[in-house]
Amino acid sequence: MATEFILNQKDIQAYKDYLTGEEKSDATIEKYIRDINRLYHFLSEEKMICKEVLIAYKKYLMADYTARSTNSMLIAINSFVVFMGFPTMKVKLLKIQRKIFRSEEKELTKNEYMRLLKASDKNETRRIHLILQTICATGIRIGELKYFTVQAVRKGKIEVYNKGKSRMIFIPKQLCKSLKKYAAKRGINDGSIFVTRNNRPVDRSNVWKEMKRLCKKTGIAEEKVFPHNLRHLFAMTYYKVEKDIMKLADILGHSSIETTRIYIMSTGEEHAKQISCLGLVT
Repeated sequence: MATEFILNQKDIQAYKDYLTGEEKSDATIEKYIRDINRLYHFLSEEKMICKEVLIAYKKYLMADYTARSTNSMLIAINSFVVFMGFPTMKVKLLKIQRKIFRSEEKELTKNEYMRLLKASDKNETRRIHLILQTICATGIRIGELKYFTVQAVRKGKIEVYNKGKSRMIFIPKQLCKSLKKYAAKRGINDGSIFVTRNNRPVDRSNVWKEMKRLCKKTGIAEEKVFPHNLRHLFAMTYYKVEKDIMKLADILGHSSIETTRIYIMSTGEEHAKQISCLGLVT
């Protein structure tokens, strides 16, 4: 039985087609292929893969990435080698102790979010102003912006399909009003509201670049400003008001409460205050 194989771009394309056939999200496919290509460039000219090479690659990742990021990339590699018919090549993931609080350095606060909105509230940047609010006020994923069509906004709700599941998202009334006004002003009468100059739906890279420009205007650290952090801010804000993790999981489209729990963890500073309030020190 073969214990090694040569990695080539044809196999990577076949794997991409397989993921598409499995109805994985565009973001997942993009991420997995990026991880496989990272391995491709790590390999020697022969592009030979075997268990020993993958173990060496794991050590290489451990030196440059966090344990969580390393595991994320190894999951893609393991999936690929199984697809190629070499399940025994799978490498073990790193064991990570479950976190009980999140890092303040990467947390986007509500105050910082408001500063981003203020900095983006100009005619030439009105689109990013509304995109920020749409993600943060509904908790959607960046890839779900395409579901915000003129028709959906008129109804005040949208049905989102992601990862083989559908869920209903209700749009706040004030946001609906702003989106309708924006679409009318831009002459968008049908289809996606958020489009580029070429009339194509905006994608992750479009939003990312515009958000980074706002960092320079506001002085907010770049590591805090990315689309998914708006989703986290929605989750934290919702949970502080409603205290209903089950309903929050449904809104976010999570299959596991454990995933939702990550979104609502307190910061290290908040955790320290909670410990200090126990009254166990005289």
